[in-house]
Parts: sequence; structure tokens; C-alpha cells
Amino acid sequence: MQNETSTRQRAAGYIALVLVTGLIALGWRFGVARDVVRANESPAAAASVIGEPAPVVAVDAAVPVLPVNVPVIVDAALSPDLVANTFVGRKPEHAFQIYRVERGDTPNGIADKFGIKATTLLGGNPLLSQESSLLQTGVDLVILPIDGVLHDVQPGDTLESISAQYSVPVETITGYGPNNLEFPYRLYPETQILIPGAVRDVFVWTPPSLESVRGRSTGSGVAPLIVGTGTFIYPVGSRNFTQYFWYGHPGIDIALAEGSTVVASDTGTVTFAGWNIYGYGNLIVINHGNGYETFYAHLNGINVVPGQIVYQGNAIGSTGNTGNSSGPHVHFEVRINGAQDDPCWYVGGC
Repeated sequence: MQNETSTRQRAAGYIALVLVTGLIALGWRFGVARDVVRANESPAAAASVIGEPAPVVAVDAAVPVLPVNVPVIVDAALSPDLVANTFVGRKPEHAFQIYRVERGDTPNGIADKFGIKATTLLGGNPLLSQESSLLQTGVDLVILPIDGVLHDVQPGDTLESISAQYSVPVETITGYGPNNLEFPYRLYPETQILIPGAVRDVFVWTPPSLESVRGRSTGSGVAPLIVGTGTFIYPVGSRNFTQYFWYGHPGIDIALAEGSTVVASDTGTVTFAGWNIYGYGNLIVINHGNGYETFYAHLNGINVVPGQIVYQGNAIGSTGNTGNSSGPHVHFEVRINGAQDDPCWYVGGC
């Protein structure tokens, strides 16, 4: 009985050993097939390993098949480290000299002291063409370091529009260091940039023509043409000059008490008598019928009307402080065929 039991136990052990051995062998074959599939990414290769028919797989000749166990390298060395920031440029940083006007100074004399042109005084001080007091003793003027114009940046300004306004290349504007203009060249309103080599335009107002007013004061149609003597006298009795003729100021300013008499410098026809919106204040213009016109500005009173004929020395108004003026005076201009000329050449003694 014991022998029979012992025989059965030995047989069961043999059977268990065979089963374990078979399972190990079967697991090894499936493991090899799995590794081959993972290595080659090819179902056909895996099928051949485990003894199954290989499926038909379409091969793209343009796509290379990687060898087994070859690593794929991803080079990210050139990938940018993105930092999303808005560009903030630097605002202009200028350093200007300030000059205090001394007695006897003229625009040309001041410009010569600093090695710049007289037009550059207007480039840094645009009001010079409007107020005679700006060239009186004790007034401070901005002196630009180079010839040009100090431009006040306005909303909507671009380098291209500023370049066109002053006829100066964009490269010249960006090349001036203190403007601090770096690509993408952002401009900031309420700042100032210097335009090298530019000259500030001076607005020139044109009065009505002689033909448009002849006979207006009499209502009798076209009046006879009145021609002046061709000589000119001072419009006032004072010789207290507060500003002379130059590019930024197209006449002479003579200071005297408000209400003083102003006379016609020569015979002619009044073409304008009234308020002028371009800084002249109360203004009288006389056309002398020979190409010459004279202007009398900043008046307090006006005694003539357009179309009226006046003769040399006739009282036409009184001095005042109207328009772009900072003290009682008369602004006197002489024009020849529309061009502004220095009155001192005609009245003398300036």
C-alpha cells in the first residue's frame, strides 16, 4: 500500500515538473516576441517570432526604418525662452543752455555767441516771432546745441510724418543721440525731439488784394488807382526799438505809450482794417499801388476802413497791446510784391 502511494506521488511530481517547464518555455517565447515588437515597432516581425503568419503592412519608402535600439535625440538648444513683454522705449533726454538777453542783443549776435544760426533761435523759441518782449533785456532763451528745430511730439505723430514736415531724413532724426530713438522707434506725446538741420516755418498771412477793395468805402465802383511816393516815414514818433527784422520776425517793433498816434508811412489805399486772427491783433494794411504794402499791428484804435485812400502822414490809428503782444508798441512791416523786407532799409535810422 505504501509502495503504491509512493509511486503515485512520484508520477504527480513528474507531471508538475513537465507543466512548469512548459509554462516557462511558453512565457519565454511570448517575451521574446514582445521585445521584438517594441524594438522594431513592426507587427510583422513580431508575428514571425511567435510563429504566426505575418500581416501585410504597407511600407512608405520615404519614411526610414530606425535600427533596433537606436535612441532618438531631440535637440532643444535653439528653442527660445519666451518672455512676453511690451517694448518700452526711452524718452528723449536733452540738455539745453539758457541765455539771458542783454541790452543791445540781436538774434544774429546771440546766434554767433553759440555757433548756431539765427533761425535756430526760432527752432528753440517759437514765440520769438510773436512777442517782441522775448528779445528784451533779462528774458531767458533756450539755446539748442546744434542747428535745428525742437519739435513738440503730438498724438498721431510718426517719424515719417515729422520727416516730411521738416524735409529731414528719418535716419538723421534717429541718429541724434539725445532723442533716444531705438527700434521700433516709439514716439511719446508731450515730449520733444530735436530735428537736426531743420528750419521752423514762419506763417505769412496775405492781406486782401488792392483790386478787391478799391472803391469799397465810397460805393462808387472802382476808384482811381492811388500810387505812393515811393518814400517812407516812421509810423510813430518813437525810436525805442524792441525787436528788429530777422527771419523769425518780419518787421520792426517800436515801443511807446498806448494810445499814441500812428500815421501812414506813405500814400495808398487801405486794404485791411480790423481784427486779425493770426497774432497781429488790430491791424491796418495799406497798399501803395506800386508793389509796396505797409502793415501796422497791435493797435488800440483804428480810424480808417478798407477801400479808403490815405496820404503820407495821415493819422490812421493809435498804438496798443492787442494780439500776440506783451506791451504797448507798434509792429511795422514793409512788403514788396508780397515778400517781407527790412523796414529799416526804407525809413532809416534803425
